[in-house]
Amino acid sequence: MPDNMTENRMENKKLRVEDKETGESPNAINSNLKMTTRDLDFYYGANQALEKISLNIEVNKVTALIGPSGCGKSTFLRTLNRMNEIIPGTRMEGEVKLDGLDIYNDIKDVSVVRTKVGMVFQKSNPFPKSIFDNVAYGLKVNGINNKSIIIEAVEDALKRAFLWEEVKDKLNHNAYMLSGGQQQRLCIARALAIMPEVILMDEPASALDPISTSKIEDLIGELKKNYTIVIVTHNMQQAARISDFTAFFYQGQMVEFGVTKQIYTKPLKKKTEDYITGRFG
Repeated sequence: MPDNMTENRMENKKLRVEDKETGESPNAINSNLKMTTRDLDFYYGANQALEKISLNIEVNKVTALIGPSGCGKSTFLRTLNRMNEIIPGTRMEGEVKLDGLDIYNDIKDVSVVRTKVGMVFQKSNPFPKSIFDNVAYGLKVNGINNKSIIIEAVEDALKRAFLWEEVKDKLNHNAYMLSGGQQQRLCIARALAIMPEVILMDEPASALDPISTSKIEDLIGELKKNYTIVIVTHNMQQAARISDFTAFFYQGQMVEFGVTKQIYTKPLKKKTEDYITGRFG
């Protein structure tokens, strides 16, 4: 890939992070952490949607965010790449770090944040363009015009999204001809093409049939070998199947966070147990 993209990926690889929960020195390097939030508050106008969220997101792991509707999961997800900034009247307090760098204060260019931290939305949103142009879109927006580089990147992204074999002879066809599951994998390929380091997924399989959902879950399992993934899901069985860590949100607070197996079998908080066992939510 071109130098500017490579530089973005290599930037801040040795930045220092502070882990207040484990008591590590602020000057210690914790190579296992990709992102951290500390005392994160978020407001829609006067309404506080998130309260004091402190969370560690480990590199090359899947972190699932679970909880009832309206508990703040998607709001929290969007703070991780500054997507909430496009909503008028909102504000965020606290700290969100990527490789130890505060994405709100230390990185002035929001496009750099969103290149490093890609996003896949609940509803597949392909552009009214060809399959090829959908995947190439982010590359061109980032100023990459070399045709051979774009062709290589598009093919690589489609392969990583488990879609290449299904569309390699249809790259000039309109993306709307694809099935719902294929469109969602196309959107994942579009996110992968710009070489992110973190992928945020907001209910990526909620509108899909069981077969397409299974393909998305298999894809997530493969992607975590090279990417850090944070996923919002209402499907607790899905979270149990695909995630390494789980955070349970309720009424804007993070009630409990831990290894997924522990959260599902031996939760520390009664409210977590009640939600996992279906007593509410």
